Amino acid sequence: MSKPPPSTPGDTPPACQELTITLGVEEELFLVDPGSRDLLVDPDAGIFEACERTSGPHRVVRELLRSQIETNTRVCGSVAEVRAALRETRQIVSEAAGQYGAAAMAASTHPFASWRAQAVTPKERYRRFAMTFQEGIRRFVVGGMHIHAGFGDADTRIRVMTALRRYLPLLHALSTSSPFNAGHETGFKSYRLSLVGSLPRTGMPGPLRSWEEYDRLLSGYRRMKFLNDGSELWWDIRPSHAYPTVELRICDVCTHIEDAVSIAALYACLIRWLWQQDREGQLPPEPLTELIAEDRWIAQRYGVFAFFGDRTSGTGRVDIADYLSEVVDELAADARALGCEAEIRRTPTIVMNGSGADRQLDLYRLRRHEGDTEAEALRQVVDLVLAETREHLDEASG
Repeated sequence: MSKPPPSTPGDTPPACQELTITLGVEEELFLVDPGSRDLLVDPDAGIFEACERTSGPHRVVRELLRSQIETNTRVCGSVAEVRAALRETRQIVSEAAGQYGAAAMAASTHPFASWRAQAVTPKERYRRFAMTFQEGIRRFVVGGMHIHAGFGDADTRIRVMTALRRYLPLLHALSTSSPFNAGHETGFKSYRLSLVGSLPRTGMPGPLRSWEEYDRLLSGYRRMKFLNDGSELWWDIRPSHAYPTVELRICDVCTHIEDAVSIAALYACLIRWLWQQDREGQLPPEPLTELIAEDRWIAQRYGVFAFFGDRTSGTGRVDIADYLSEVVDELAADARALGCEAEIRRTPTIVMNGSGADRQLDLYRLRRHEGDTEAEALRQVVDLVLAETREHLDEASG
């Protein structure tokens, strides 16, 4: 059997643990030609070299496609530090891209880029994926936001991860930013999840109750030679392969940094709340995975206009705004303890004002109504996302 991830100061008996949570955020960004607004199929290698020189405590690496770049923030001890770190990582990529005639774009699909034009990064892992997954990888022009949370011991993290599953549709709905694909409106607020779903070992994981149970599953995959390690489990949420964290993977990349920060705050507060319940042996009964998956589809389709299944009454639906309000109120004490009251109280604003997907769609429809061609309107959408990606970056050095 494999060992749990390396221990941290939190890996102590549950009764002795402080409810301390560390956070880190990965963003998979696109590199865009500011003139054509299309993806740069083979961007200048100088962009990646400049990022490596200036990344400081963060990491900036290549992604599956050459037109992508991934940022990894340093480990953060608070939500305020997450905000500062995200501003820094976006600033690093934006400045490096600008030096070589490119721009960084934070969204989970590009409005009109052709998947046929993209090239896979020359790395053995990615070559193997391209050979194995074929059209699934060729159409995989997507980026995600992954939030790592470090807390507790390995068994605690598994139990809390399972309890978090019911909240994944809510977290996803707030992040949606991929309503377009290959030049057309998809009808989904997050078409990214449809593209991700073409690969195996994706979607909603089943309930797990201990590290040993997770390890048995992973060992079975390895014995059958389906994967090499846990990094090839692409679930919506998973134990990190490399770190003692639970990695939230369902979210789209938020165009607004403040949306990302608010979602990170909500995720951290949910973890603290469920962790306390776990310590008291009071975790709630698990909903059926199939019903959570149904809410997941509702979030993907409708985003902040979702009506989720009402598990309180057991019948009918509940509006996302009402559901989120109840969750935020329930987490008030945890938000105070984590110093992120303002950030979690901002999450209903995302529902009220719309996510990145809503702003893209609103602009696209306005431009079409005012006479723009489809191509012109989609270029305007790219301009909007590029501008939102850069918001607040001047404050990164402040």
